[in-house]
Amino acid sequence: MQIRNFYHCAECGREWTGVCGPPNVTMIVRSAAPATCPHTRAKTREKAMTNRIALLNDDFRRNFRGGKIMMTPGVDALPDRVKAEALVQVANFSEFSEDNDPHDEHDFGSFNLVGRRFLWKIDYYDKECEFGSEDPADPEKTTRVLTLMLAIEY
Repeated sequence: MQIRNFYHCAECGREWTGVCGPPNVTMIVRSAAPATCPHTRAKTREKAMTNRIALLNDDFRRNFRGGKIMMTPGVDALPDRVKAEALVQVANFSEFSEDNDPHDEHDFGSFNLVGRRFLWKIDYYDKECEFGSEDPADPEKTTRVLTLMLAIEY
């Protein structure tokens, strides 16, 4: 499923979108803005909030508790042992950098396994998973959804 998030920068007033996932089905959600406005590079979240989000994402990714895990059709079609190892790779991922984590939220990563490139992404939804979370730093208001996909599905 392709997810299109709509963001708004409180500083410059501009809006932008972000897309994640394969293009076969699209879900549109309003979401809390990422940490940096792409137009002005202004920080749109307080550092303390960003740090809290990163800690919650790390805990979810390592323990797979407090959210949902989704696999794209390409990943789901792989043998069970490959899927299990891919989840271990996600849980152990620690190679965050400016390139793969520009908002410092630890919400995206990639790795190679069995000759394939895998991607994972964490998105933030309300408790019913109908809309984007208004406060990803608050686990009482947020359901984290980790999507594991093959790079060719992105």
